[in-house]
Amino acid sequence: MRHLIIFLSIILFATGCSLYQITSEDTTLDFYSPKASPNDVAFLETVNQPHQEIGFAIVNTERRQSLDMVIEKLKREAAILGGDAITNIQTDATGFWKSLPAQQLIGQAYIRANFKATVIVFK
Repeated sequence: MRHLIIFLSIILFATGCSLYQITSEDTTLDFYSPKASPNDVAFLETVNQPHQEIGFAIVNTERRQSLDMVIEKLKREAAILGGDAITNIQTDATGFWKSLPAQQLIGQAYIRANFKATVIVFK
């Protein structure tokens, strides 16, 4: 019975964790049709043409995830908003694990990071 309780506890704990949490925020009342694919959304480090900011795409994930995977998730959310591109990606480590004293022993292993990108459309 004890093993069953431990097993169920582990299952419950594991299902509460998610690799990615993806959200977005609109910053305009204008409607933009969603893109057919995240491939229709570009990632630009700098924007050299007229554009309008329409919102933010936000991904919260384990810090050890690759930036390429995070960018794909950001582009997917930007496509839903109707964005042409994402830019200005900002990140910070957050979460419960960061505040634990054991962090010195386990390193940066379980810290989550927020990635926030500006979603734009070209004029």
